[in-house]
Amino acid sequence: MNQHECRRFRHELKYAIDPLQHQVLRKKLSAILKPDAHAGPDGRYHIRSLYFDDFKNTALFEKLAGVRHRKKYRIRLYDFDHSLIRLERKTKVDQYICKENAMLTRADVERIMAGNIEFLADATSPLLKQFYIDSRCALLRPVVIVDYYREAYIHPIGNVRITFDTDLCTSLGTWPLFSKTMCPIRIIDAPRTILEVKFNDVFPQYIRGLFPDTIRPRSSIGKFVLCRAQQMRHFGDLTN
Repeated sequence: MNQHECRRFRHELKYAIDPLQHQVLRKKLSAILKPDAHAGPDGRYHIRSLYFDDFKNTALFEKLAGVRHRKKYRIRLYDFDHSLIRLERKTKVDQYICKENAMLTRADVERIMAGNIEFLADATSPLLKQFYIDSRCALLRPVVIVDYYREAYIHPIGNVRITFDTDLCTSLGTWPLFSKTMCPIRIIDAPRTILEVKFNDVFPQYIRGLFPDTIRPRSSIGKFVLCRAQQMRHFGDLTN
């Protein structure tokens, strides 16, 4: 794996914060940054992702081991909008991340979840073709749903994006991807709020200065790992 696989690598910093820190920081950020245009009346939007892994749980164990070069695939939808479904590949190289995506239809996703991926062999998207190859070679299969709400603030300089993720939960299997009901399993060992700070080459000092020294240290929190670990701990290695 090398950095030429992605067109743009970004910094991604994660922190576990408590509700008071969340409220204070939200107030500071909203005075300078713009809220994400896709947010609802409460300032949040819903995200549900279906993650893939192989029979060795490579994506899970590489994350736990802190492997410097790794990648994972997921299917993601926002606010249950079936017209905006994406296959995403997240690549991490040292402290940098890159996300690539390709559009899917609900019918495409249902075929993939059923194990019928042959149609991707002729896809025009390079990412979909690579997903097909990786799925065939590594026997990728859907393993866990990650469900949460996100509050996001953006700034054009450095393409800064600051997010607060809350209400993290998962499910017994992968079947309720398109269900509008909440996933039933709360991740009890997850932080109340997960703060993520993403930017390209520049993180402006006047934004950096909004963060108190108490928001330390950086964390290696992974919502995929939190959900997968709880799923495996309580219900075994469920994949459907």
